[in-house]
Amino acid sequence: MSASNEALIPDPTARSGARRGATLALLAFAQLIIALDLNIVFVALPEIGAGLGFSNQTLQWVVSVYTVFTGGFLLFGGRAADLIGQRRMFIFALWLYALSSLIGALAWAPEIIIGARAVQGIGGAFLFPATLSLVNRLFEEGPERNRALAVWGGAGASGLTIGSLAGGFLTAAFGWPSVFYVNVLLAGAAIVAAFFVIPRDPRQHERRSFDLAGALAVTAGATLLVFALVQGPDYGWLSPSILWSAGLAVLLLLAFAIIEAKSRDPLMPLRLFRNRSLVAGMTITFLYMATFGTLPYFLTVLFQNVQGYSALETGGAFLVPSVAIATGTQVGARLSTRFSNRSSLIGGMVIGAIGTALMVPATTPESSYLALAPGLIVSGIGQGIVWTAMWISAASGVHHDEQGIASGMASTTLNVGNAIGLAVLIAIANRHISGLSGESLGLALSEGMRTAFLIATAGIALSILVALVSQRRTPKNT
Repeated sequence: MSASNEALIPDPTARSGARRGATLALLAFAQLIIALDLNIVFVALPEIGAGLGFSNQTLQWVVSVYTVFTGGFLLFGGRAADLIGQRRMFIFALWLYALSSLIGALAWAPEIIIGARAVQGIGGAFLFPATLSLVNRLFEEGPERNRALAVWGGAGASGLTIGSLAGGFLTAAFGWPSVFYVNVLLAGAAIVAAFFVIPRDPRQHERRSFDLAGALAVTAGATLLVFALVQGPDYGWLSPSILWSAGLAVLLLLAFAIIEAKSRDPLMPLRLFRNRSLVAGMTITFLYMATFGTLPYFLTVLFQNVQGYSALETGGAFLVPSVAIATGTQVGARLSTRFSNRSSLIGGMVIGAIGTALMVPATTPESSYLALAPGLIVSGIGQGIVWTAMWISAASGVHHDEQGIASGMASTTLNVGNAIGLAVLIAIANRHISGLSGESLGLALSEGMRTAFLIATAGIALSILVALVSQRRTPKNT
């Protein structure tokens, strides 16, 4: 055969590589959708409240109900991905996103949009572990998976900024329903692409039952726990609804532990806790969101309430940290591959702690963005490094049939960590603002944020100790 004829024969390796690239692009796109949806609604909240007649007390539920239902259904979604199929759950979750977003856009009453956001939250709880477990199943553990997780994580960082910018632009140009319509288009495109680029789920040769009792107990318990943590600052920690929710959550989660210990096919096999890397990953995801994960909230308050930025200017202000985080995710993959995941985690936390501390002096009403920028960049790079490394940890040494539940476990601690971190830091930061207004309120908010940033820095230092202890015997690239 001539060289010219040989050149016409398709290279199966290249075709396979192209498909894997398209698959990773789609999984990263799904992560971008999740991240975008977190921020896009924030900017539109005032318009939603005015358009649908929300009271000041109930408007927060447009955001809170999403957080509560996502946190409650993550373990359920992770196990469903293992038993039903990761591609099937990926597509099903996108359908939930698309349909609930359409209902949200067409909502004519507060109850309708709150219900739509609850279903969106369930969609997010199914989509996140399905997407993450597909990354972990389709890309081999080691350098290949590290690079894939970096791309996936970078897309999430980009989505946070795009959400803020798109929310401001769409609300101003087309009204608040447009922030929901855009999700319909994005999820619809991802559904179509999934049939072409994501490999079919492998056949289950072993019959496995679904632990319904465990699923009900953990879903109800986790939902009530996240509800208590999210609404505690607003309702009052000693209010009956918060106390009852917290008490029932503890009882249901204890019942879940007993059910799992006795079940022949548990929702969350307790033996997974023998995987040191997974446990370390779960612990670090909790601490990450209780520290780094609270910074966007306080930065939003700083930009809008203290320094007087508009919603669109606030979105623009997040461009710098988002680019820094996306850059950090790529650096994290290289560090984990070249050295060890433990080194990557510790290095990222040290960088992140330094950057967070650098932001403290710039949290005053008269400070400029340029004064804050060095801290945003350094902290963002550290956050990106840790983000990639902690998901590498959570996936290492887990069989592909259990990647879904492992992803659900780690993302549940992520969600709960964010709720606890925000509840604690907001309570500390806002302890002196009652009854204040004008310049006095700005100064009190500024002082509270400095305290919150310092506590977050201390929490990151605690994360360094956890990484040192929990992963001291973890081998390279795990």
